[in-house]
Amino acid sequence: MFLSPIHLHPHDTAYRRLKEPLRLNSPNLNFFSQVGLLSGIGLIVGTVIGSGIFVSPKAVLANVGAVGPCLVIWAACGVLATLGAFCFAELGTMITKSGGDYSYLMEAFGPIPAYLFSWTSLIVTMPSSFAIICLSFAEYTAAPFYPGCDPPTIVIKCLAAAVLFTITLVNALSVKWASYIQNFFAAAKMVIVIIIIVSGIVLLAQGNTKNFNNSFDGPPLSVGTISLAFYNGLWAYSGWNQLNYITEELKNPNRNLPLCIGIGIPLVTVCYVLINISYFTVMTSTELLQSPAVAVTYGDRVLYPASWIVPLFVAFSAVGSANGTCFTASRLPYVAGREGHVLKVLSYINIKRLTPVPAIIFYGALAMLYIIPGDINTLINYFSFTVWIFYGLTVLGLIVMRFTRKDLERPIRVPLIIPILVLFVSIVLVLAPIITAPELPYLYCVLFIISGLVFYVLFIHFKFSWAQKISKPITMHLQMLLEVVPPEDVPE
Repeated sequence: MFLSPIHLHPHDTAYRRLKEPLRLNSPNLNFFSQVGLLSGIGLIVGTVIGSGIFVSPKAVLANVGAVGPCLVIWAACGVLATLGAFCFAELGTMITKSGGDYSYLMEAFGPIPAYLFSWTSLIVTMPSSFAIICLSFAEYTAAPFYPGCDPPTIVIKCLAAAVLFTITLVNALSVKWASYIQNFFAAAKMVIVIIIIVSGIVLLAQGNTKNFNNSFDGPPLSVGTISLAFYNGLWAYSGWNQLNYITEELKNPNRNLPLCIGIGIPLVTVCYVLINISYFTVMTSTELLQSPAVAVTYGDRVLYPASWIVPLFVAFSAVGSANGTCFTASRLPYVAGREGHVLKVLSYINIKRLTPVPAIIFYGALAMLYIIPGDINTLINYFSFTVWIFYGLTVLGLIVMRFTRKDLERPIRVPLIIPILVLFVSIVLVLAPIITAPELPYLYCVLFIISGLVFYVLFIHFKFSWAQKISKPITMHLQMLLEVVPPEDVPE
């Protein structure tokens, strides 16, 4: 099933292009070069702040029911993301391979957990993340045209599909275009964050504090509802471990990596808490829950007649996040393909455009499928449930390797209590919703992860010849159709 590249005819254009070896670490594909402390902090802030802070506040509040617990959840999510990032910092400087969680699981537990991570990430978590962000864009883009009510579902899904298709196409065609888009929308998202925070501080200074009175008076909380609130809050912090993917390009990583994490994620946490405080200066809990798009309602009440700025820049922020998700889509398929854990064609690079076209098309097609039936909150819940299974397993690997791999050099060494605490919280986040409010989709998520073992046994462990016969013509035609070849350093 996992094949070497086809042999091209000497007169083919693709063959002539291959005379000049293509490497994954070509300058055109090396997005980060000598990242310093400020750039690293900017990368964390720019990656984490996206559509989540404009979508998740309603869901967090709906689960905890009061202003006080809501703000506490947002701060606690930031603390958890910071502690998790420090654990990943030790892993990233100890195991300097690309691939993030995949490489760490491979080192700690062997190929099977690593394969299950790649299987789940490629089919579920990464495409669903892409879909969630595009749906967020669609909600905020449509909201101004349907004042006082929710936009029709068909409109939201058509808009989401349109932006998803556009981003997929741009990333497949040009790394440069994708980079320009990322830089532009990264700046745009900071504009709207600053506008909301500054206007909220002004409103607080003017005495708009009535919605904070008796802020902890609300319905009784359960572990299950708190876990679901964490799911939605942590979705907004997605990307807290992204600096691990560029450890090798970071200047003085032993010093700068923990500093970037220790400054960047708390900075995001402060921004998120202040944004939520700004929302509550003009909306009661009930009004916030009834709002079709929280930031749009905030803009209508505070920035009128310039309220159009808010949905515009929130949409920009969502596009930037979606583009960033698609932009980094090739990293995991490349490493997993090198290990023979996915179809190698997913790690191939287009010989003309130097873009990972198969991986990008694959992600775009799957994300399109997730847009059709799903709504944002449902996708976030099941995405978070799945991803925290593997975050917990990865942190467990860090604890295990403290005893089984004492020989590994650890430039950064976090106190053991930190990974133990993160592991405990991961277990609670995964088990609490199942125990307190069991739903079949959680079982489906677990069964899907386990079902990866069937493919592992059939296609990787035994490597049945009939699978090779079926996939050979598919790989051959895809390689010719998409004009893709493997990076030179992928072993055949």
